[in-house]
Amino acid sequence: MGVRINKYIASSGFCSRRQADELVETGKVTVDGVTAVNGTVVEEGQVVKVGDKEVIPEDNKIYIALHKPLGITCTTDRRDPSNIIDYLGMDDRVFPIGRLDKNSSGLILLTNDGDIVNKLLRAENGHEKEYQVRVDRKIEPGFKDKMEEGIEILGQKTLPCKVTITGTHTFNIVLKQGLNRQIRRMCDALGYRVTKLRRIRFININLGDMRPGDRRNLTKEEIRGLKSSDKAD
Repeated sequence: MGVRINKYIASSGFCSRRQADELVETGKVTVDGVTAVNGTVVEEGQVVKVGDKEVIPEDNKIYIALHKPLGITCTTDRRDPSNIIDYLGMDDRVFPIGRLDKNSSGLILLTNDGDIVNKLLRAENGHEKEYQVRVDRKIEPGFKDKMEEGIEILGQKTLPCKVTITGTHTFNIVLKQGLNRQIRRMCDALGYRVTKLRRIRFININLGDMRPGDRRNLTKEEIRGLKSSDKAD
């Protein structure tokens, strides 16, 4: 059985039923590309959009944590043979939250909740991301302070960060920024080459003991924490 359009939209948390009725009446809602009217029934598998934004009922939302192996690219472009969607083998429309280099491993989150993807990415510089890093030579005194104070890369100075030295060649770093290949570029600027890079935390979600290729659904508590970290509302 299908669901009436106003109930379908309201069940996503997008707005109330009354507001959904108003959106339908003003022609802003489509079902499989066809403008909806009051009383339109949505069947399973149909795509509902308000403007260009897809609406997904709360019960159908997917939140996955994946330990991305090396060699997988965080793209939904299936022309790329190493794309993450084919690697997951999922039929659902899911999108990675942010990116992780092909030559890096670790935690990546994927969801079909386009709203949270957009909001988290818009506020990306406010969210903590933690990484384990190994470099090609012994870490010298002063490395930690220089990294934490900021390094000139890509025509700008990186934001302050937190570095913890964990070994002669290893350290953990917590960023609140997401520049392209940021950690590798920061290390390069100081004369170090990154030989291993793994993300172990994204905001409140931890990699834990997941092995490369492992995936799991986020818990309700983790989803609540992820959503509460969003300051864009």
